[in-house]
Amino acid sequence: MDSVFRNRTAAVVMLSPALLVYTLVMLVPILWSVTYTFQSGNAITGFEFVGLDNWIKFFGDDTAIDALWFTLRYAIVMTVFQVATGYGLALLYMFFLRNRSPLVRTTIFFPVILPTVAVALMFSRMFEAAPTVGPVNTILQWLGGDLTDFLGTPSQAFWVIILMDVWRSMGFYAVLLYAGLVEIPNEVIESARIDGASGWKLVRRIVFPLSLPVLLSALIFSINGTLKVFDSIVALTNGGPGSATTPLTLYMFRTSFAYGQYGYGSTVAFMLTLLCLIATIFVFRSMRRDVTTS
Repeated sequence: MDSVFRNRTAAVVMLSPALLVYTLVMLVPILWSVTYTFQSGNAITGFEFVGLDNWIKFFGDDTAIDALWFTLRYAIVMTVFQVATGYGLALLYMFFLRNRSPLVRTTIFFPVILPTVAVALMFSRMFEAAPTVGPVNTILQWLGGDLTDFLGTPSQAFWVIILMDVWRSMGFYAVLLYAGLVEIPNEVIESARIDGASGWKLVRRIVFPLSLPVLLSALIFSINGTLKVFDSIVALTNGGPGSATTPLTLYMFRTSFAYGQYGYGSTVAFMLTLLCLIATIFVFRSMRRDVTTS
């Protein structure tokens, strides 16, 4: 078997089908989409070469810049909360619930498998102000507060989206990070405890450095997923109020399929691709720098 893998011809023959499928499914559509960024029009009216006009239009489009700013703000806040909450739950599993019933882990993971529309409907009912007063406003009124239209106020709608998506995703990151934590040898943990490390000191000096690889994976999963957020926002706010919670993905969808501007929509999509690439490179280099300096 080793001789087969060392044979370049055999390796090319075995990899060719997968590479062909990957090229047809991934690379060709990406390159095709890039060519659209230099054109305007659609499949019905035809396409016209416009050079860099779509890019100039993007950076002069206030709605696109607002969508870009919302996407970046959402991605940063969600990544911090997702990974931090998941890591905290993973530590809780590791040190307190490892030998307990799996019911707790199942309960935490359960929101991950719920349909997005069902979760969005539940949260919209929870924060509803009219025509029916939801549980959150009922509690606020009981405490003496005012009736608040959470989903009708841009700043508050943002945090409702954050709360919903963190609740939906924290179970996935908890399980992902827990899988990395359980790989830390018990001998290392026990030796550190014998040497006097406990509590936060044990986590900071021993557990955290040894869990950096799985943390890197979690960060990349999170930043790429949050930059491409679409379904939860469409289901909860549909980009409103106004366009206050419209991410680049939703703006790209509307531009391409509602307004028929395939070229400009491809430009928005390519900008999103660049953001994902830059974020991934930044995370890799930052984590590598931390590992080499620690």
